[in-house]
Amino acid sequence: MLLNTYEPWKFAFSSENENIKENSFGIIGVPFDSTTSYHSGARSGPIVVREASFGFEKYNTIFNKELNTVFYDFGDVNVVPGNCSKTCRIIEDTVNELYDLKIKPIIIGGEHSASIGAIKALSEKYERLTVIHMDAHRDLAFDFIGEKCSHATVMRRAHELGVNLVQIGIRSSSKDEEDFVKSTYNIQTFKNKDVHKHMDAIEYYLTNIDGPIYISVDMDVIDPAIAPSVGNPTPGGLFVSEMETLLKTLSHKNVVGFDVVETASDRLGDNTAVVAAKLIYDFLTLID
Repeated sequence: MLLNTYEPWKFAFSSENENIKENSFGIIGVPFDSTTSYHSGARSGPIVVREASFGFEKYNTIFNKELNTVFYDFGDVNVVPGNCSKTCRIIEDTVNELYDLKIKPIIIGGEHSASIGAIKALSEKYERLTVIHMDAHRDLAFDFIGEKCSHATVMRRAHELGVNLVQIGIRSSSKDEEDFVKSTYNIQTFKNKDVHKHMDAIEYYLTNIDGPIYISVDMDVIDPAIAPSVGNPTPGGLFVSEMETLLKTLSHKNVVGFDVVETASDRLGDNTAVVAAKLIYDFLTLID
């Protein structure tokens, strides 16, 4: 239906892409990992996350709620292997197509660079966009090994678009990134220990955000004992119950886009893929 997409598989409970309902959500996969610097394999993330989604039932016992949200799966973007910039432009064009259909994007990655295409498109549609970035890393490098388009620079590119940035789960960064955060006014940080010890304060902060919100979840925000198949696993991460609390809080806000990226596995039934599918399933259950 969309240009530059094909449909290898569909997320469980998605509706047929006919008679599209406005103000609903649409999934696109981004099978791309050309700037991965440690553990490769995120290009297979969209397919294994979709497969894992069929392990869930429609009634969500965590939230005592049935999944009634109407959403669609438009398949995968036709990426350009080895070319991050062109791939991000294709993602941007695809998100703009979804916007024209009055559909909000859900992106399954793929490496984290995929987020910038969506954020760029939405930052031009919505004023005062806030990006909630859940990650072990800041991803605020100006460039990475000479490349400005990279999984390690994605939030720097987003910040340059003028968005407000809230980073949650951070536990690894460079000195340059820390200095950059201190030099600017619109980056709020909640590190992993803040989540473990002060969740109530984080919930209060998120509840008081005004305006549209884009949620970006790098799967390495979760502890690698739970979700090990990621590009850059880092100990000390969040637990699934903490992610549930964050998503429940954010579901009451004006969420205009959502991504779950960096599932780096080609194995069906992989732990990380199952958790990634659950995050999307939980979000869709909560958001209506």
